[in-house]
Amino acid sequence: QVQLVESGGGLVQAGGSLRLSCAASGSTFSSYTMGWFRQAPGKEREFVAAVRWSGGNTRHADSLKGRFTISRDNAKNTMYLQMNSLKPEDTAVYYCAAGLNLYVTTWSPLINYDYWGQGTQVTVSS
Repeated sequence: QVQLVESGGGLVQAGGSLRLSCAASGSTFSSYTMGWFRQAPGKEREFVAAVRWSGGNTRHADSLKGRFTISRDNAKNTMYLQMNSLKPEDTAVYYCAAGLNLYVTTWSPLINYDYWGQGTQVTVSS
């Protein structure tokens, strides 16, 4: 059974940085795409970024390029999201997810992901 556990969320001032982690277990992930999504209060969950576990290809939401960077450490079975220059509108619960055998064109819809973590809260104060 695949398990995903996020950590690293918290309260930060606008302009600050946070690094989220997602520890994955329960499978070999070479055929998985791992993604970060976020959900702000009253809004739908949205795509943030994704990385193919094998090969490391990445994709980021256009609106977040340059501020957020996804990466993974195969040896640690852990995925990361480095978030810089944070803004109050980045406040949300951040979720990691895993999807099996996804084409790159299908990385953003959350429905394509099979497993989800419990989420970690990120709050950015102004």
